[in-house]
Amino acid sequence: MSLFRKKSLSALLAQAADSEKGLKKTLGAGALVALGIGAIIGAGLFVRTAAAAGGHAGPAVTISFVVAAVGCAFAGLCYAEFASMIPIAGSAYTYAYTTMGELVAWIIGWALILEYALGAATVSIAWSEFLNKLVGGTIPYEWSHSPFQKALDASGVMHHGICNAPALIVLFLLSLLLIKGTQESALVNSIIVVIKVAIVIAFIVIGWGFVNPANHTPYMIPADAPAALQPDGSSYSYTDFFRHGWGGVVRGAAIVFFAFIGFDAVSTAAQEAKNPKRDMPIGILGSLVVCTLLYVLFSWVLTGVAPYQDFVKSGKEASVAYAIDTYMHGYGWLSKLITVGILAGFSSVILVMLMGQSRVFYSMANDGLLPRLFSDLHPKFRTPYKSNALLFLFVGAFATLIPGDITGDLTSIGTLLAFVLVCLGVIIMRKTDPNTPRPFKTPFVPLFPILGMAVCTFMIVSLDKITLLSAFAWMILGLLIYFGYGRFHSKLKE
Repeated sequence: MSLFRKKSLSALLAQAADSEKGLKKTLGAGALVALGIGAIIGAGLFVRTAAAAGGHAGPAVTISFVVAAVGCAFAGLCYAEFASMIPIAGSAYTYAYTTMGELVAWIIGWALILEYALGAATVSIAWSEFLNKLVGGTIPYEWSHSPFQKALDASGVMHHGICNAPALIVLFLLSLLLIKGTQESALVNSIIVVIKVAIVIAFIVIGWGFVNPANHTPYMIPADAPAALQPDGSSYSYTDFFRHGWGGVVRGAAIVFFAFIGFDAVSTAAQEAKNPKRDMPIGILGSLVVCTLLYVLFSWVLTGVAPYQDFVKSGKEASVAYAIDTYMHGYGWLSKLITVGILAGFSSVILVMLMGQSRVFYSMANDGLLPRLFSDLHPKFRTPYKSNALLFLFVGAFATLIPGDITGDLTSIGTLLAFVLVCLGVIIMRKTDPNTPRPFKTPFVPLFPILGMAVCTFMIVSLDKITLLSAFAWMILGLLIYFGYGRFHSKLKE
């Protein structure tokens, strides 16, 4: 029984053409671009920017975004080729199944759980933080943080988290919307995206006038930078290689890489696109270009308004609102407006991440690698409703019990691994199926895919040891499940 048995391209294309039994085709190019922007602009921009700037890159977090965008651009071109060529749900998992075989497909599918499921958990945690900011901190610390978090209040009392209840509530409501239907979910997402982009532009335009050049000097954190104060009262040192200089920029890129996962979430909806051969490349690359430009401008303004050291202690939670309230006096209304808009924006990110994960589960279950219930479609809405329900329980557990910085880094490593394998898959497919029609072709193969693999691998290496060990343990668990269940239930079983 081969571990590298492949799903034939002809079988995949036949499955994609079966519109009667599969997912409903309701998405056009505009909706796909909106899905990408909806997933991209979220916690990665509003929360992870501050984490990367405060702990590693300083004002040079703008360069971190460029480094991350370069890796994404190479991977995005590879995704666009696959998505136009194999318009079926499952994203990188499906591409790997066709090019590198079942075991690699399982590994990447398991990695995508880190990307989408933990991505949704990370953003729901950020959603909770911004909601608490909007209501003036009236939600008790115990019920808006994980059991692994603690902080001193103004009176010196230490508070310990119990669970993140607001995060669980928003996950529940959006899971219900996804069960109702993809078209309805896409419509809600498109409305939110318009609001979200308008608010990002408003912060850039207004905040530009409050940029203090001194906050951008030096642009990279020096090795001898004074320690910053953390929420629990301890000191944060910048002497580590990945906490200053170019090492800090690369580590910052790995952190903010979380901000770019939206464009590959578009590829999970390929089977629901009306004209995937044309619309998928537009959705993937269009959303990536728009968001990269906004990211660089936004991070430049944010680190110019507030010094990067602030983000170690005060700016991790609701960093944009914090910067406005502290340094942009007279614009309290903008702080509240941004907080409301960000809450809506985070909702669209969670929505797309949950949709992407359920579609990956749908494909894996269709192939027999997961139990059949993950591919069961609702008789009326034709959505994978059982998968959405179980995913809510899984993501909800992470969101309520695990801190956002841990889930965010695990999301990044899952994304980076998927990108590496997709880039490799394009090279392999060019060799094994050179005559298959490609409505969109990645330029300069194998150079661009190799560069994409190199940049993404370097960012994986820069992640901290705890994250790498956690991801390794996750992969071991996944392999146990594959060899205990998936291998023997695969539809390709000999």
